[in-house]
Amino acid sequence: MTDKERYEKLKYERKNVCRDMPEDEKKAMLELAEDYRIFLDRGKTERECVKEAVRLAEENGFVSFDQKPSLSAGDRVYMLNRGKNIMLCVIGSEDIEAGLNIVGAHIDSPRLDLKQNPLYESDGLALFKTHYYGGIKKYQWTAIPLALHGVVYKKNGERIDICIGENDDDPVFCVTDLLPHLAKDQMTKPMTDGIEGEALNILVGGIGAKAEDVPEAVKFNILNILNISYDITEADFLSAEIEVVPAFRARNVGLDNGFIGAYGQDDRVCAYTALRSIFEIAAPKKTAVCLLVDKEEIGSVGNTGMLSRFFDMAVAELAAKLRGSCDMLTFNRIIRNSACLSSDVGAAFDPNYPSVAEKNNAAFAGGGMVLMKYTGSRGKSGASDASAEFVHEICSILDKNGVIWQTSELGKVDQGGGGTIAMYVANLNMDVIDCGVPVLSMHSPFEITAKGDIYMAYKAYLAFYNDRQ
Repeated sequence: MTDKERYEKLKYERKNVCRDMPEDEKKAMLELAEDYRIFLDRGKTERECVKEAVRLAEENGFVSFDQKPSLSAGDRVYMLNRGKNIMLCVIGSEDIEAGLNIVGAHIDSPRLDLKQNPLYESDGLALFKTHYYGGIKKYQWTAIPLALHGVVYKKNGERIDICIGENDDDPVFCVTDLLPHLAKDQMTKPMTDGIEGEALNILVGGIGAKAEDVPEAVKFNILNILNISYDITEADFLSAEIEVVPAFRARNVGLDNGFIGAYGQDDRVCAYTALRSIFEIAAPKKTAVCLLVDKEEIGSVGNTGMLSRFFDMAVAELAAKLRGSCDMLTFNRIIRNSACLSSDVGAAFDPNYPSVAEKNNAAFAGGGMVLMKYTGSRGKSGASDASAEFVHEICSILDKNGVIWQTSELGKVDQGGGGTIAMYVANLNMDVIDCGVPVLSMHSPFEITAKGDIYMAYKAYLAFYNDRQ
């Protein structure tokens, strides 16, 4: 063996999905991508994601947990929490005390939320005040078409679902921006200050109602339109939950159609592939769990975030229905013997901004599903750091099943960083590793993912459910 041959044998070389994938899989990859685009358009909020997940789950033989008086191997059930969390389970042949195989993703995304008292009139225009949610670049949310999604509860308790801006004949909304001719002062500010949070007000109207003794005729006209269309009043906004999201649909990107561009791919790309994989599980040994949670973008807080007790309570309920009861010792053993793929996205290397990444440890679009041993910032602050034993176990499963994968960190060591739900899962005393899809333009209104990476994430989750012992 020559030195060159030995070097080729010993070195690690990245793969490329579309180059190294078997030809017979490419059709499946493209079909998955088309189904995923539909999911993105139907689920632009966490509530809509859960609604669509339930619809798809029931099509694939899942029923509500409450409809099953007892459970046995092969049963397919889902559990809901406040319309913003869902946990789907395929019951395994092993005792639940042997542990669960969990794929967990989040379904909230950065956005604008309407303030509780949002509507006002200023200088002949009607606008909605907003409060941004999650980590956004505020300037990216100006001068693009926006839609309203959410729920309003009237005084009599009736729920009104709001979705304006998605149909071709719907109006859309917009945060206006300065023309460059008058933006000299704005353009000299740091990018973080160019658009202030209190300036993210969306334009909703400009035609005044013909009314006597009404000082705010434009606002009055908007209130009339809302009352006629939805039978709501301004006071109903005080308890409403309305999100402002980009109005455009998921699209193919590139002359080769190799990418998907859409809002909310962090982290719905992992949520969808996790759903698709659990739908295809038939008779697992360990009980398979797909967990979709809320509030990750603001720290996994609240009663629908990963820090809530929903997951703990759901596991206890599951064990009690399988075993007749679930004491603390049983619960602890279930958790200790479980393992989780924290299915969250990674930052894809962007050749337009190479200085923030360290190439040897960056993920590349088209390079396959990405494993992130640890997250956190700088000195791994706020990180979950998977053990060598668990990383080896997962890598072995991926290799056995022909999954093309890569590893990454989130940029250079001192550049920044971020977190996922992994640290909160790890705090339960469970093995966990971040495992997802590289994303370009992450947290922007139009994120980009490679279709090959999406397909490999799906294959990875399916392999984990089937092969993790």
